[in-house]
Amino acid sequence: MVLVGLSLIHVQPADAARGGRMGGGSFRAPSMPRSGGRSYGGGGYRGGGYGGGYGGGYRGGGMGFPFLIPIFGFGGGGLFGLLILMAVAGVLVNAVRGGISGGGAPGMGGAPAAPALPRNVNMIQLQVGLLASAKSVQDDLRRLAASSDTGSKSGLQRLLQETTLALLRQPDLWVYANSESGSVPFNAAEATFNRLSMNERSKLDAELTSNVGGERRAEANVGSGDADDTNEFIVVTLLVASTASAKLAGSDTGEELRQTLRILGSTASTELIALEVIWQPEGRGDVLSAEDLVTAYPNLQHL
Repeated sequence: MVLVGLSLIHVQPADAARGGRMGGGSFRAPSMPRSGGRSYGGGGYRGGGYGGGYGGGYRGGGMGFPFLIPIFGFGGGGLFGLLILMAVAGVLVNAVRGGISGGGAPGMGGAPAAPALPRNVNMIQLQVGLLASAKSVQDDLRRLAASSDTGSKSGLQRLLQETTLALLRQPDLWVYANSESGSVPFNAAEATFNRLSMNERSKLDAELTSNVGGERRAEANVGSGDADDTNEFIVVTLLVASTASAKLAGSDTGEELRQTLRILGSTASTELIALEVIWQPEGRGDVLSAEDLVTAYPNLQHL
């Protein structure tokens, strides 16, 4: 219970800025082919934690003893690590319950075997804090929100690539960064991703610009405002769930951050499961001061 309590604690700045959000994805198992008039499993993504939960997800049961000891790990620390451990603990409990109750063996009675699922899903959270003079990054993100196809994997892959490119073009304005990653069983992936997303979204006072799961929304009161370019900031958060095996370079230095952005941007559409891009500030006149940044993003490290 202590672990759960810690994972839900989040200190929000007194004057949280408004922000923007883009993304989409699917944690559902692939649909089974029809056979003999029966339909098995699956279904596609239905708008996700984006208006109805990431589509219900795959729920195992009776997975057997090998699944009770999943291979997983996480880098970084803080809330990200707690959420991953919490999700894995939940999967272990469900697996034990399923083993006790006894699950039906796949493929019994002539039914086709269930579609192959990834054993583990890699969760990545990358945050970059830039000086507020990097207003072109906000412009790029608004443009992507207006044009990106967030309802398809190819569209999400393009969004990830274009977002990482927008950040790579502003190396002189990078000030802070933090990257964390973890590998969780497939059954825990949806819940972990949703918790990470909710934690980051709770740092915004409102979402003025949004393009999630193919649904776009843009309010009129957006703009960069008159920020102090030396003591106010823009923070961009990328949440990525994928089956990619590439190891991130980290983010302790500018060169490590550059390599990490390049690795993330090269993720193939076939490997990408879900993506969210969250940024603040976005509202006209909104600012993210040095004090707000330290309060909302305590894990950011100075480059």
